[in-house]
Amino acid sequence: MLAEAGYILPLKWNDGGDLASLCRYLKELSQWISVLVVDGSPAPQFSLHAKVFPAAVRHCRPHPLGLANGKVEGVLTGVQLSAFEYLVIADDDVRYTRESLERVVALLENADAVRPQNYFADAKPWHARWDTARTLINRALGSDYPGTLAIRKSTLHAAGGYSGDVLFENLELLRTIRAAGGREIRADDLFVARICCSTRHFWGQRVRQAYDDFAQPGRLAAEAALLPLLLMLRKEPARLAMVAAISVMTAEVGRRRAGGVRVFKADAALWAPLWVAERAVSIWLAVGWRLTGGVPYAGKRLLIAGHSQRRLRKII
Repeated sequence: MLAEAGYILPLKWNDGGDLASLCRYLKELSQWISVLVVDGSPAPQFSLHAKVFPAAVRHCRPHPLGLANGKVEGVLTGVQLSAFEYLVIADDDVRYTRESLERVVALLENADAVRPQNYFADAKPWHARWDTARTLINRALGSDYPGTLAIRKSTLHAAGGYSGDVLFENLELLRTIRAAGGREIRADDLFVARICCSTRHFWGQRVRQAYDDFAQPGRLAAEAALLPLLLMLRKEPARLAMVAAISVMTAEVGRRRAGGVRVFKADAALWAPLWVAERAVSIWLAVGWRLTGGVPYAGKRLLIAGHSQRRLRKII
């Protein structure tokens, strides 16, 4: 048991989810670390979870903090309730092993935040390979943003928490910790599995993922240039093929980086042209959302994707 660390899982299920899989994971996980599930699900679902979750798992409602982003509300509630300095925060589809959990906690001894690398445990669904191409390009150009982070509670507390009115909450959390003087470790060779989502959920995330780039202006500009470029080259198949080849080579660099070949399949980079074409369109749909009040989120609109590092330094 990792006596010095706690695990926070913010949860909000409206459609039931794969409850059996989650319960199996929580049962195993609770043998290694203290687990807190902050559950914002509707009352019937919350009651069901209370009955079937393992007895060792602490299960509670999020505090009514009045935040637009419900996940942040769950995370901040978990941080407030946790008695541990080292905290692992993970989405419900993340699946740590004991070894990966021990390593991410150990890295916190010399850091205030640790960013591991997610990969799909089952890469067979076509949309898992499509989304993996995005991950590989991110790895080639910097680092990916996973569905799990590890942080020091005291550092986040010193920063006064982080904004719950942004879409890209993981980036906001990392920037807040850095703005408070904290050190981040990008553990690109620490691979943590996650479960592939449904096809319906995959399609529902396309424009929302693109909207995240409003928190990264340089990337936003580059991606906004893709559609004009592709339209300009539409009658020049050789040059289009060159663009596709560059995207594949870029993704392959990401696959080979930091031992990625251990978890990313050999054909994963071949899906990069599809992702580039998708992003070329979805980024402009995201611009449309921005101009009309923000991205739809849980019945509301979120205008801000994330605050800049400079602004956060001024606030903290």
